[in-house]
Amino acid sequence: MSEGISPLAVIQTAHLGQNVKIGEFCVIRSNVRIGDNVVIHPHVVIESGVELGDGVEVFPGAYLGKEPKSPGVLARKPIFTRRLIIGAGSSIGPHCVLYLDLEIGESCLIGDGASIREQTYIGSKTIIGRYVTVNYNTRIGSGVKIMDHSWLAGNMIIGDNVFISGGVLTANDNAIGLTADYRESDVVGPTIRDNVAIGVGAVILPKVTIGKGALVGAGAVVSRSVEPKAVVMGVPAKHKRYLEEE
Repeated sequence: MSEGISPLAVIQTAHLGQNVKIGEFCVIRSNVRIGDNVVIHPHVVIESGVELGDGVEVFPGAYLGKEPKSPGVLARKPIFTRRLIIGAGSSIGPHCVLYLDLEIGESCLIGDGASIREQTYIGSKTIIGRYVTVNYNTRIGSGVKIMDHSWLAGNMIIGDNVFISGGVLTANDNAIGLTADYRESDVVGPTIRDNVAIGVGAVILPKVTIGKGALVGAGAVVSRSVEPKAVVMGVPAKHKRYLEEE
């Protein structure tokens, strides 16, 4: 056993980089690739198909590579490939659950208890806050900050340099799950363009587009698309002014 790797860890892969540290009671399955200078704290489980770039740090209790499964109660059948890539220099917080078919860019911070579903891509230098949920088929750009306890619906897009405050909720189904016939084309989350800022506790409804550089006020309920650089506030959200006017 190499120095820095606990004898109490279960390691089934041979793809270990240089200067890797693995703590007690970790389980690392076969076909896992770990780069150089990676630190894996105790009680981490890493399933087959996961790849950790150089300098990644994974904190205690994280579960990487969860397979999406349905006991027959989901309207949507999970579709995924057996891969999870975490870019160099990223940090994965305690008790995160990261599914297969997920790619996280370089120098990202995934906060404590975050859950990120399959078919998701996250750019570089992005922060996913504590206990944030990112659902399936979501694309998140680079330089994004999503604060604690926010909930991102499936089938949505977030551009670059977006700021989403704490407790923001999104939706992707206007039928609220009551329709008997599930059609993927009807289940579409919001599109949030580059440089948007969304205030604390806002709610963004399905199929809404928030234009580049727009500002959504705290507690707003956005039921219609927002023009670029517009400021919207209220329930329902109404146009107040353009940022260019200031």
